[in-house]
Amino acid sequence: MHAKYPTLFSPLRIGPKVARNRSWMSAHATLLVKGHVFTDAHVAYYAERARHGVAVITMEAMAVHETSLPYRGKALSFDPRMVPEYRKIAAAVQAHGTLLLAQPWHRGRETNSVASGHPVWAPSAVPCAVYREMPHVMTTADIDAIREGYRLSARYAREGGLDGVEVHSMAHGYLLNQFLSPATNHRNDAFGGSPENRLRLVMEIIQATREECGRDMIVGVRINSDDGHEGGLRPADWAEIAGRMTASGLIDYVSCSHGTYLNRMLIYPTSPERHGFQMEATRQVRAAVGGVPVVGVGRIVTPEEAERHLAAGDCDMVAMARALIADPQWVAKAEREEAQDIRPCVGANWCMTSIFAQAPIACIHNPAAGNETELSETTLLATTKPKDIAVVGGGPAGMRAALTAAKRGHRVTLYERQAELGGQVRLWSRAPSRVELLGIVDWLQAQVAKAGVTVKLQTVATEEMLRAAGHDVVIVATGARGLRHGWTPLRPEKWDGSAVVPGTDQANVYSYLEALLEATPLGGRVLVYDGLGGRQGMVTAEYLAANGAKVEFATWLGQAAPDLAGSRDRGKTFGMLRRMGVRFSTDLELVAIEGGTVTLRDLYTKEEELREGIDNVVLVLGAEAQDALFHALNGTMEVKLIGDALAPRRADAAIREGEIAARAI
Repeated sequence: MHAKYPTLFSPLRIGPKVARNRSWMSAHATLLVKGHVFTDAHVAYYAERARHGVAVITMEAMAVHETSLPYRGKALSFDPRMVPEYRKIAAAVQAHGTLLLAQPWHRGRETNSVASGHPVWAPSAVPCAVYREMPHVMTTADIDAIREGYRLSARYAREGGLDGVEVHSMAHGYLLNQFLSPATNHRNDAFGGSPENRLRLVMEIIQATREECGRDMIVGVRINSDDGHEGGLRPADWAEIAGRMTASGLIDYVSCSHGTYLNRMLIYPTSPERHGFQMEATRQVRAAVGGVPVVGVGRIVTPEEAERHLAAGDCDMVAMARALIADPQWVAKAEREEAQDIRPCVGANWCMTSIFAQAPIACIHNPAAGNETELSETTLLATTKPKDIAVVGGGPAGMRAALTAAKRGHRVTLYERQAELGGQVRLWSRAPSRVELLGIVDWLQAQVAKAGVTVKLQTVATEEMLRAAGHDVVIVATGARGLRHGWTPLRPEKWDGSAVVPGTDQANVYSYLEALLEATPLGGRVLVYDGLGGRQGMVTAEYLAANGAKVEFATWLGQAAPDLAGSRDRGKTFGMLRRMGVRFSTDLELVAIEGGTVTLRDLYTKEEELREGIDNVVLVLGAEAQDALFHALNGTMEVKLIGDALAPRRADAAIREGEIAARAI
């Protein structure tokens, strides 16, 4: 028995198989798919998690029919070409004692026809709130085709040597959820009306799956334990449905989740969210299934949280996706009682943002996520020629570079002009909803210390100092300085530095970085003017409003912070800020600031609006790379430029560049 996490590290029988512990990697999109089949990148991705102790892996959802293609990067579980790909992944994963499952699925109305070229299918003509495309009402022939797609998916999973199949689409508002829910199933045939009729297709698919898998493979289901919206299925409904399914004797486990596309923050919530928020409903399902193992999820981040929910009987297995994206070694570190070394999931949803941009899976602070073949720790080679390396700048880029260089065997000195490490990430964490971001810099800081890096705080590393110190290599990670000129991308000709928007040089005008750095938060009436459309302006507005300022958020864009669509939390963030009293104004260009009066101009009518009695103005217009040190040293010694000092962007880019720069030395 494990001393600290006895339940987490106990085995569990799941049908004909035994899971070596209670950890489960739940299915999630990767965009590593090519030509609608899995690739060698999938092999590396899943094997990396299996190598470090994950007991069960459910691979990403795969379409059972050509009408379920939200984008081109989706695998087709009904395609026999999947069989050899399954075999490759199974060989790599099962060698570590990990069980490997397929997840056939259909989105139903929660997609559009752009990628597939086919109409959206659904039980009834009810459009999705996200995609808003009117679906084709499925005929009995269409229903037969879906059932056959699931059957073929199970057959190919067996031929591919997998351990089991997880029947999906009952969770998250997907097709089978749409059949089950009276909110979306308005049929009056054998597949609509009564609970028995609405369950009919689900049970037929489960039966077909079991027939193909036999009794020596695992068959499970992925369901909701709460749809979370009016008219949808709630915990008591899902407990009854789960009880009916398990009473059939056809399934070996039930995996629970939450939410539909009406409320996606119940599916993959950004920070802040109560860890374990789904467990109350999951416990109800567990009580209804007669001892069949239940898998629970819901922002479980630490081994302590996992052990607590397992020991309390909320669930029998704990599933994680984002936590295992952030740290593939989560299970192994927990087993070694090194939980403090687990790279934490901070709820930033950069993994979702990356997928939204049609890029492979990524993590805000694990540069190897989705790129295991090149950047996993197993590919990090010790240097044969140790060098003396200076890293200038103690933000995420600098700390990552220092850590990786030290782990390779180089002697590293990290210089930081401020009194603490962390850079902009530490500033952002001053906003209440961004506190978990501290996990990025706190983890890096702890690992830097553990690796033996010499850290010099409150030290300005000058060209002369670095030359005198005799460093072999200098990595410049000096960050960026917030812009205050007042211009947006609408005025590219003004960005040459020859002129500024009148009044932006006043003492009551700040860049967003200056505002976050202020020892005393700006108060009174504050106008936050955003020219970027990212999260910077929202974080600034939240920080100021939380500290008592009366904030108006103005932008030239048609909506505030459109980039938050990628992390799926735009609605959550807007609701939070509106409850804090923040007002939003759009389609407005900044014209001038005179004392406490700000002039804005409507982009389309050209009418001017005045904001009077403004105490402070905060400009969110981007930042200027601080690269002077690099240019002073370049050409005279080996020097590398990374992070915002190279080009002001995001934390994930800074950390990735730090990793790559250190590997290249």
